[in-house]
Amino acid sequence: MEQQSLSRRNFLRAGWRAETAPVRPPGVREQALSACTGCGECVRHCPAGIVSLADGLAVVNLAAGECTFCGACAENCPEPVFTEERAGRFDHVIAIAASCLPFHGIDCQACRDACPTGAIRFRPRRGGPFVPELAAASCTGCGACIAICPVGATAVASRPVEVVYA
Repeated sequence: MEQQSLSRRNFLRAGWRAETAPVRPPGVREQALSACTGCGECVRHCPAGIVSLADGLAVVNLAAGECTFCGACAENCPEPVFTEERAGRFDHVIAIAASCLPFHGIDCQACRDACPTGAIRFRPRRGGPFVPELAAASCTGCGACIAICPVGATAVASRPVEVVYA
């Protein structure tokens, strides 16, 4: 879910910055957000405490913890914001950055251990620790690997097109 914002000034300076779109609770579609009144019921009923309001709209902070897809936010929302009653995945997947410890010769498999669906696997390599690979089709985007990563090498990324429409 990454959007590139390129101003004229940054274009001429050959600079760009990536802005990350906010992560909405599972089952919320951007077009349905116009019905959101910002009442905060989704925030109060989230057992993981990862839903908050930003600019009067619900957002999920996956750096604070994982989404268990319990559906409490959808069940307690008085407005028709949630298009799916019991969503089981987000529209994004997780990306593993080059700053991941195994890419630098340090053994770490915290993300694999935290992943509830087994979407992160580690591939052996000669002369170093196993390196992570993401099975995008298995990734629900829950964020369990984001909060646990000691170096912040996991983040939200757009789901590959062939997986989105599968």
